[in-house]
Amino acid sequence: MKSETYLDFCFIRENSGTLAAEVETSFEQIFKGQRLHWYLDDKTVLDAEVVVAEVKGMSSWESEQEVIDHLEESAGDTFWTALQGYQFFIYPPEKKGCGSCGVS
Repeated sequence: MKSETYLDFCFIRENSGTLAAEVETSFEQIFKGQRLHWYLDDKTVLDAEVVVAEVKGMSSWESEQEVIDHLEESAGDTFWTALQGYQFFIYPPEKKGCGSCGVS
């Protein structure tokens, strides 16, 4: 079963004009095989590029730690060098019954 997945990232580095494209390429590799979609908001502030990324959809991960483990295995240098912050929320499927209606 798949988990509802919400991942937010903030990437910042010196302006080269390519950060958004590099994040896009990284995400294509990192999230391959997952049912995730992302939106990138990029801007230049002073001499820095800032990319805020929202990733959401369904994934096979059942915890935030599983996402971190996957990133540690899959993400490259560009990802780690520019990453300045993140926030993850993983909502695994209920094991028994319907959590919202109280039926077990």
